Amino acid sequence: MSIIRSMTSRAGRMAGDVKGSVRRARLEGERRLLERRHRAALEALGTRAYELIGDNRLSADALTPEVAEVERLLMEIDAATAAMKRDDAEVPLERSADLAFPMAADNEEDDTRTE
Repeated sequence: MSIIRSMTSRAGRMAGDVKGSVRRARLEGERRLLERRHRAALEALGTRAYELIGDNRLSADALTPEVAEVERLLMEIDAATAAMKRDDAEVPLERSADLAFPMAADNEEDDTRTE
């Protein structure tokens, strides 16, 4: 009988541990969901405040550093986009086979040099 009691006790502890783990995982998932909702609400608030400042319906005095940082980041994004477009325009178009098999393209150049 002691073996059965021992096994029953262990099984009970394991079931309790699993139940606790499931409960903690559920609570952690709910917490993360609430955090995502909070971040989304903050983002919406920031977007709305930025729009109101742009429309001169909200004074930017208290938010001047934050608005300046947003404007600076937007300028960096625009500059990076323009640089990427310039780089794309400067790159010569190659055959897709050359891109897929660069070693074959090198061999063709070597073949033309030897001829």
